[in-house]
Amino acid sequence: MSETISKRILVTNDDGYNSPGLKLLEAIARSISDDVWIVAPEEEQSGKGHALSLHEPVRYRQIDEQYFAVKGTPTDCIMMALHQIMPERPTLLLSGINRGVNLAEDMTYSGTISAAMEGTICGIPSIAFSQEVAKDYPYDLFQTSRDHALSILKILITIPWIENSFLNVNFPLNSEKVKGIQATSQGFRDEAEVFIDTRSDPRGNEYHWIGFRRQYGKPKAGTDLAAIENGFISVTPLHLDLTHEKALVTIRKKIDKDFLCD
Repeated sequence: MSETISKRILVTNDDGYNSPGLKLLEAIARSISDDVWIVAPEEEQSGKGHALSLHEPVRYRQIDEQYFAVKGTPTDCIMMALHQIMPERPTLLLSGINRGVNLAEDMTYSGTISAAMEGTICGIPSIAFSQEVAKDYPYDLFQTSRDHALSILKILITIPWIENSFLNVNFPLNSEKVKGIQATSQGFRDEAEVFIDTRSDPRGNEYHWIGFRRQYGKPKAGTDLAAIENGFISVTPLHLDLTHEKALVTIRKKIDKDFLCD
């Protein structure tokens, strides 16, 4: 495959238009396409999930050629990019590279994931990228992404796209200890990983920080949690249909039995 492919790429994130992860993803996108657009939040939007601004105006400003900052959420960014900013729709959406992994239930909170989700809703093949980080890590926090993201992207864009699905890629912290790449399913965390850090302001009033301890425990084999815990890059296919099929069958049987419906 040639180094430059015929794609119009939209790059976004939830950490903000000037974050190092976005700059890295932009460089990766430019290595495979000469038509790259950046539309990202003006301010950090981590944890905003799939939020959409409905009760306040959305503003944007141009930073550079094909480079825009939106005063809003990652979902706002995608909507503004597709319906206001870009003259033609992108053929690929890349979200990230997030500072911190998006594994297991993180996906429901993540603005990085939600940007890819919104792209998928709009019929655009989308990939979210996230990088494991650690406090006081003495080396480049994005080294694993720097070393592997481009080669992984080149592989993923050759896979036939399944409608209403997108990909979630997570990189472990230490690039020198990466063992390979694994296709994974979504894991599930232990609720004990959630913590509330309670503090007091100068007036003696309490305030609280919500966080996660990032302890993976003993995750189930084959999940994204297990892959990162064991030094593998995780690639998880996700889809928009949240229907629980087994529960649907059970509910239908119960309704058919207990209710007479025309």
